[in-house]
Amino acid sequence: MSVVTIISFGFLHGEPPAAHLVLDLREHFRDPHVSPELRYLTALDEPVRAAVRSTPGIAALVGVTAAAVDAFAVGPSAGPVTIADGCAGGRHRAPSFAMDLADLLTIAGHTVTVHHRDLDKDVVDR
Repeated sequence: MSVVTIISFGFLHGEPPAAHLVLDLREHFRDPHVSPELRYLTALDEPVRAAVRSTPGIAALVGVTAAAVDAFAVGPSAGPVTIADGCAGGRHRAPSFAMDLADLLTIAGHTVTVHHRDLDKDVVDR
């Protein structure tokens, strides 16, 4: 198996980090930021994680991203793999996705590190 780094980030806080695969979660998946009761929470809070997990398509995207990591890991130049996933502010969708992906990859035997670049930044007023 492979060494995998997952970086969650917010596009509103800067350019995506360098990665083998960058996922943009902004347009296609429900944003917990729009719910006043979730806006000031983060992916470290279970209500946010539950809201993201219940979004149609998220579980499938986690699965196919894990499959992509497996493909990178067995290629002829296999080595460490970096996945970056971003949402608007980096506090809800992206870190939730990153944690679920990390869990799945760990179960599959990968060594996984997760870094949340923007999780601790202030809520973006939008």
